[in-house]
Amino acid sequence: MTPSTVDHQATVRIKDLLLRAYIGIKEEEINNQQDVLINVKLRYDATAAVNNNEIESALNYRTITKQIIHHVDGNRFALLERLTHEVLMIVMDHAAVQWAQVEIDKPHALRYAESVSVTLQAHREAA
Repeated sequence: MTPSTVDHQATVRIKDLLLRAYIGIKEEEINNQQDVLINVKLRYDATAAVNNNEIESALNYRTITKQIIHHVDGNRFALLERLTHEVLMIVMDHAAVQWAQVEIDKPHALRYAESVSVTLQAHREAA
């Protein structure tokens, strides 16, 4: 394989970020924090990171994770859809991100089900 055929589109996954938030519309949900499980999958062009082997050339997924934690942990959201959208916007605020998908699970939201989740995705238009 020659270097010109190598695809440097990196896929980064932030898996099972477990936070607590007030989420829901029922009184019990409004008054008590619940676990939310966040999974983020994103793509960016990692050519500079691969070629330079320097942290400054890579997407800083630690920064993204800290921003998500700061936004979600302990805060209030009525709908899982809105929370998922807001986390997706945090990820897409990073210009290097070309595509992202966010899935947020609300464990034990339904009787007899392990969890309920909402998934949203976004992508940048080609320049």
